[in-house]
Amino acid sequence: MFESVGWGEILIIVVAGLFILGPERLPEAAAWVAKSVRKVRDFATGAKTQLREEMGPEFDQLRKPLEDLRGLRNFDPKRVVTQHLFDGDPDPLGLKDVNGTNGANGSNGASKPNGHPAPASQPEPLKPGERPPVDPDAT
Repeated sequence: MFESVGWGEILIIVVAGLFILGPERLPEAAAWVAKSVRKVRDFATGAKTQLREEMGPEFDQLRKPLEDLRGLRNFDPKRVVTQHLFDGDPDPLGLKDVNGTNGANGSNGASKPNGHPAPASQPEPLKPGERPPVDPDAT
């Protein structure tokens, strides 16, 4: 319920309470708020326990669809399709290692995007003024 309330908001509420109530009434107001929150929490826990006792095993059957709906709240179509098609592999094609961007598996860019390994030896680039070798099969 209060997941979006951060420490900054709590500090603002305390400072506002200090100005509105004054330093002499602030401690008893804080105690009253804490007592009220505890009562509400106890009422909610008691209602849940009573509902569970009265419904028995049907309570768990009622909770399962609600938990499934809660799971849909975090629905991400890309993640679901990747998980279904590629068994949860976030990089099924191995594209993270192209050009040595990841290098986690030590390949240092040794695989091409099409999945075939790169040639074992790469020719060195030509130096300035150097001509490429002549291919005897080209004549």
